[in-house]
Amino acid sequence: MKYTEEHEWLRPEGDVVTVGITAHAAEQLGDVVFVELPEAGRRVSRGDEVAVIESVKAASDILAPVDGEIVEVNPALADNPGLVNEDPTGAAWFFRMRPADPAALDAFMDEAAYRALVG
Repeated sequence: MKYTEEHEWLRPEGDVVTVGITAHAAEQLGDVVFVELPEAGRRVSRGDEVAVIESVKAASDILAPVDGEIVEVNPALADNPGLVNEDPTGAAWFFRMRPADPAALDAFMDEAAYRALVG
């Protein structure tokens, strides 16, 4: 997996990347009560606001980590946003995207670098 400074994780799987938020981010948010997901087929640019998470503490945006196309979203989050707190790096993935340039993923942190970032 790769990690962004915005506390997103990226799991490459073939030509698709699954995106979610880290356990650290889920802890900081507190109890998640609502998740707004993008539509499949949407083209995004790196840094675009793609999804919104609302918790009892705050609302946060999920940003597109790279340029590409959203190919799938996780319908389970609409029915059960608390999955983000229960299984942030597993069942609570937000979307899958096909990067315009798969090599762009090389710029992100590995697990050791991310752990150093969050202390």
